[in-house]
Amino acid sequence: MTMHEELDTMRITACKAEEDYKLWLRFEDGLEGRVFLGNLLEIGAFQLWRDVREFEKVSVDPETATVTWDGGIRLDADILYHDVKANQIQRVGAGEIPPPAVG
Repeated sequence: MTMHEELDTMRITACKAEEDYKLWLRFEDGLEGRVFLGNLLEIGAFQLWRDVREFEKVSVDPETATVTWDGGIRLDADILYHDVKANQIQRVGAGEIPPPAVG
């Protein structure tokens, strides 16, 4: 299986808004982690998030298994998966202990 094929199958199973526009995610393969989304605040529809209460209304769409907000905002699960995985690699490279493998 290629990396691209692996990404095509990743579905988000849980999410939670956290402080400073971070989003905690869990994927169907057990990968968990955080992504920072504050850099999107100046772009079009994402300006709605300037009211942090709007950002906190995140949910997982049961049909597409990706994150969604009111106003039609959706983020691509494949990109989020890649970002979570990259964040874990950077932390481990900085000397942190990797999280335990799941599954």
